[in-house]
Amino acid sequence: MREETKAEREAQIATAAYEVLAEKGYGGASMLLIAKRANASNETLYRWYGDKAGLFRRLITLNAAFVRDLLIDAANADVPPLATLRALGPALLGLLTSDRAIALNRAAAADPSGVLGATLAEEGRGTIAPLIGDLLQRLDPTSGEDALGLYLDLLVGDLQIRRVIGAAPVLTDEACNRRAATALERYLKLTS
Repeated sequence: MREETKAEREAQIATAAYEVLAEKGYGGASMLLIAKRANASNETLYRWYGDKAGLFRRLITLNAAFVRDLLIDAANADVPPLATLRALGPALLGLLTSDRAIALNRAAAADPSGVLGATLAEEGRGTIAPLIGDLLQRLDPTSGEDALGLYLDLLVGDLQIRRVIGAAPVLTDEACNRRAATALERYLKLTS
């Protein structure tokens, strides 16, 4: 299968998986139901992802890919840390408060097995947080472990959980940009 055809199929499968997740939760989402919704074969899903946990691990990885790639590309190109933080803030905030991230978090909270929550922690924060920590360390080599927590608290705060419980609206790009700029400004003041 050509790469672009596979990418299109994977996008269809992802759309179907998010729809089923929203309707049935993680426990009620089955590979067969997702395959039917995506007009794909169940065998394809198992061949590509291994099992349901593998499929959702892939969705989380795809969801975080832009932010991860931004951080890796900036580090490899030796982009100044402050410039990277300016680009990172709105992208990360947009990712964490997106409808897809919210659907995954709602499903993880309702999953009594804890599998989806563990996958989110491992593939989401477990992958992205160390990259952000490295970036903050490049910005200020004297910053400690608390730098990452401080930055994320200023940027996200309780906004993601408020989105999960339906107490906050989707952020516009403009709102993400404003909040990210304010968070960075406050972070720099607090750490200088």
